[in-house]
Amino acid sequence: MMIEYYKTGVDGKTALVEAPEPGCWINVVDPTSDERAFLENDLGVLPEFVRSALDEEETSRIDFDDDVNQTFVIVDYPTAKFTPGARDTLPLQYDTMPLSMVFLPDKNQFVTISLHENLVTEDMAKGRIKGIDTRYRTRFLLQLLLRISQLYLIYLRRIDRLSSNTEARLHASVRNEELIQMLNLEKSLVYFSTSLKSDEVTLNKIMHGRLIPLYEEDQDLLEDVLVEIHQAIEMCNIYSNTLSGTMDAFASVISNNLNIVMKVLSVITIVMAIPNIIFGFYGMNVPLPFEGVPFVGTWMFPVLIAAVCCILAAYIFKRLGMWH
Repeated sequence: MMIEYYKTGVDGKTALVEAPEPGCWINVVDPTSDERAFLENDLGVLPEFVRSALDEEETSRIDFDDDVNQTFVIVDYPTAKFTPGARDTLPLQYDTMPLSMVFLPDKNQFVTISLHENLVTEDMAKGRIKGIDTRYRTRFLLQLLLRISQLYLIYLRRIDRLSSNTEARLHASVRNEELIQMLNLEKSLVYFSTSLKSDEVTLNKIMHGRLIPLYEEDQDLLEDVLVEIHQAIEMCNIYSNTLSGTMDAFASVISNNLNIVMKVLSVITIVMAIPNIIFGFYGMNVPLPFEGVPFVGTWMFPVLIAAVCCILAAYIFKRLGMWH
């Protein structure tokens, strides 16, 4: 929960400032009720823009209000869900979250609103992105969008690497953990694909230049953003199709392995049932042939018959390929 103010000075360096000034960037993360009131009353951000920015299910779009001369842009950025206590490992699932941006041209200010801390605004605030200038709102917006598209590509490569590692473990042993991991990655790609397509629609609207003025030097930056988004969409489709095919293949392998196990168990059951059948005759309370005859009339004879029948049955099943 915080509100921070950043401004680029005449020396080209962006630094924190204590209060909102003309030409500054206002970064808002998970605002409290008091901070929401500050956004609406002091900064003049439309309440419906604030509500939309704090709605986790809000889709990517661009809106403009003529009455107050404010432009609202919301896009989805990728985020990683880490397992508890395993921050240093690869996450089990990826998701997308909304990041909202509001143009306040009357005050010459730019506002970003997000529900959680994220790498996009964090990289901008810590100076990891070169050439940012809070005084140029359109360029600053495009730099944010470029960083988002780059994060999509980074996370897509991680998903590909994680799916390859999980697939290698599945070859060794088919466990529920690996299957759940593959399912989570498949869900992540669905989330990415949906958000990327929505972001692409928003970018196309920005490209027309009717809602946000585009300057000549911004055209190249916007084209870079569109190229990155298109590449991310293509990668997402490829990985999604590959992962879906892999899941189907492993489902067939698991079903086949189960059939093999059941077949082997059935063979063992048949072989083990032969001694019970033979001993069952000798367990009846009726006179049996050859009683009193040496060896044939003793307990060793049925044991020998049972052993021979078991070996014979096992050999027949082996010749039929039923043991594997």
